[in-house]
Amino acid sequence: MKPYPKYFEKIRVRPDPDAEVKSHAPICQWDGCNQPGTHRAPVGRMKEGEYFRFCFDHVREYNKGFNYFSGLAEGDIARFQKEALTGHRPTWKMGTASSTRSSPDFAQYRSGRAGYYRSMGDPFNLFGDDQPAPRQRKAKPLEAKALETLGLDAKATGQDIKARYKELVKRHHPDANGGDRGSEDRFRDVLQAYRVLKQAGLC
Repeated sequence: MKPYPKYFEKIRVRPDPDAEVKSHAPICQWDGCNQPGTHRAPVGRMKEGEYFRFCFDHVREYNKGFNYFSGLAEGDIARFQKEALTGHRPTWKMGTASSTRSSPDFAQYRSGRAGYYRSMGDPFNLFGDDQPAPRQRKAKPLEAKALETLGLDAKATGQDIKARYKELVKRHHPDANGGDRGSEDRFRDVLQAYRVLKQAGLC
């Protein structure tokens, strides 16, 4: 028999694919275990984002007895499950009531990182009572000139424009001006100014 038969040369040992991970993994946190802690296990409620590091056998043992709601009252568990349906976001009642208020079932208590959603940001004041002041429309050059002809400013409303127009028409109408040519020119300017403002939709 040859010392190195041909079958012996074909034997290959498959390398462990997790060997690199195990070499850099911390030691298992289970008491008395020195195996690499390659698996993460959640620490528990109120410590979301924190993990224990266990080996495969001990993480399986830990998960068998893990209970996220351990030590929590049944009412708090039911409330947490109800809030989980909306992702722990606040909800409001639907309806046509004039005063919109938060639903009474909205709980102030949050566990762990879900407490972040108690203070929801509203940079554009979508849910607040503070209504921003309406932006004033900037008058175009012709509109500004027409308002000036009527003796009004850019803040004048449609009612102000109509009232001022009626007043000036009565004052400068040919039947009431006594044949004054200057008043007739003024009357013509008032008509033109009102026509411009009406076409612009300001009155």
